Amino acid sequence: MHRCMSLSAGAAVAAVAALVAALLLLWCEDAGPGAGSSSMAETEALPKLREDFRRQNKSVFILGVSGETGRVLLKEILEQSLFSKVTVIGRRKLTFDEEAYKNVNQEVVDFEKLDDYASAFQGHDVGFCCLGTTKAKAGAEGFVRVDRDYVLKSAELAKAGGCKHFNLLSSKGADKSSSFFYLQVKGEVEGRVEELKFDRYSIFRPGVLLCDRQESRPTEWLVRKFFGSLPASWASGHSVPVATVCRAMLNNAVRPSDKQKEVLDNTAIHSLGKAKGS
Repeated sequence: MHRCMSLSAGAAVAAVAALVAALLLLWCEDAGPGAGSSSMAETEALPKLREDFRRQNKSVFILGVSGETGRVLLKEILEQSLFSKVTVIGRRKLTFDEEAYKNVNQEVVDFEKLDDYASAFQGHDVGFCCLGTTKAKAGAEGFVRVDRDYVLKSAELAKAGGCKHFNLLSSKGADKSSSFFYLQVKGEVEGRVEELKFDRYSIFRPGVLLCDRQESRPTEWLVRKFFGSLPASWASGHSVPVATVCRAMLNNAVRPSDKQKEVLDNTAIHSLGKAKGS
């Protein structure tokens, strides 16, 4: 079903800015080769890797489930039954109607006072952080507070609580020295989380996320239409469906790794996210 939308003058300006940002992303190159591209052998090994992972009875927490990526990630986690305990950490309790969600544990926290909720981050083996907002929605200060401060404090508490593998959803082109404010903040938080020295730290740098977001964001709708009009080879190089990102996160999590830090760029995410195994 298509929605009819009329953009106000302010929204039109924001839409143009979003398109400019999308074009900038087309030219941004991720630092270093993307780790985690999937070979045929690895794809065939996925069913066994998943089964071995399940036997370890690991627990997981997810931040940002009220957003599109976190929501899809939670759905994938439950469908694959990879973890013995699943915890959602957020600022409000969510309502789940499906039976599959009945055993999901929910921890409601105040992100402005996270130290008071340290117990919510204790006892998890794996963590996925999908927190994020936009400058247009929250303003510059609000964007920094969510995408840097909340993320970093959550990572600190997770580390103190025993988390071994921290997964961060970042962005293509993230670089703390970037002149593009959004990418600068993303790069800064990547580096500061790395300083916490998790046993394993996985950074995902997707391009433009393609999804049918429940929250109405006309500018993102316009950007998705823009990438939808590009040749497939261009679109896949600089954008990626949310479901593919989530599958890549989980396929990567079940694979043993001796790397303390790994960065998966948009190409690697496409490759790993499409590897379903049998």
